[in-house]
Amino acid sequence: MHLPVMPPVSPMLAKAVPTIPAGELSYEPKWDGFRSIVFRDGDEVEIGSRNERPMTRYFPEIVEAVKANLPERCVVDGELVVVVGDRLEFEVLQQRIHPAASRIARLSQETPARLVVFDLLALDDRDVTGLPLAERRALLEEALKDAQEPIHLTPATRDIALAQDWFEQFEGAGLDGVVAKPLGGTYQPDKRVMFKIKHARTADCVVAGYRTYKGDETSIGSILLGLYTEDGSLASVGVVGAFPAARRRELFTELQPLVTTFDDHPWAWAAPPEGVRTPRSSEFSRWNNGKDLSFTPLRPELVVEVRYEHMEGTRFRHTAQFNRWRPDRDPASCTYAQLEEPVRYDLADILG
Repeated sequence: MHLPVMPPVSPMLAKAVPTIPAGELSYEPKWDGFRSIVFRDGDEVEIGSRNERPMTRYFPEIVEAVKANLPERCVVDGELVVVVGDRLEFEVLQQRIHPAASRIARLSQETPARLVVFDLLALDDRDVTGLPLAERRALLEEALKDAQEPIHLTPATRDIALAQDWFEQFEGAGLDGVVAKPLGGTYQPDKRVMFKIKHARTADCVVAGYRTYKGDETSIGSILLGLYTEDGSLASVGVVGAFPAARRRELFTELQPLVTTFDDHPWAWAAPPEGVRTPRSSEFSRWNNGKDLSFTPLRPELVVEVRYEHMEGTRFRHTAQFNRWRPDRDPASCTYAQLEEPVRYDLADILG
């Protein structure tokens, strides 16, 4: 492979802002997938991840689609996503990262990925990272004018009112928010020169357990959160963490009176050693298999209000953020009914 921009390349990043900014900006949907820089030089294709780890072997169907739809020699920035029904499913996408070649081949047929392209770094023998976004976008539109599924060009607009509509509606299709990019900006790898606007909501959750901080068995690393379902069972919805060091130690002491056994806990089936050691059997990192996710069970008597961006199925998509304790709330009242439901939206309309 010999291109004017060679792997590995760290993608350009965005900093979080609370509202959609105005100005000389291009607005795009924020896709919820694996950020990827894709390099093509003839029959050679390489897919790089945000952390510069190669992902080419996991997505053979994308390699073939790149050869069929992208220019002969190019470097593009985009997002790998998996569509199930009419929405994105990040959890299904995560399952594509697997060490077994036979499983990779099977999943490439059962849950094929798509590549949503939103920037251009190189075309033919030309490095275009120094061009303003407006010019890169025009080149990208021309380069992908005949592209077919599973390659897609992301929608873009300069109309802030339309961007606000996207922000409010597209979540129903599993998207993450909106990205705003300066029209005159050059492509700057690993620099936060764009803006991302993500959904922020709060939920009152039951504190169901904790994990200690790495290397310190007397500090809290994360608190396990639960919500009650319609049938009265307590479902695991995620964790809250990122406490200051001093607060981690204080929390450990404060939570000790609530420590119980698995016999008296809603997640009794998670008791070691016979059962699964976490409240969710699939809760592990594809990048860090074998990570110990055992936890200390707590009596479900404490309620915490957390901030979250959006749901992935029945769980928080990302680690929740601590907001405040809610001693006034009855744990039994912490149900899924309190969560705001996004408007359903047909993903096909966004992908075109």
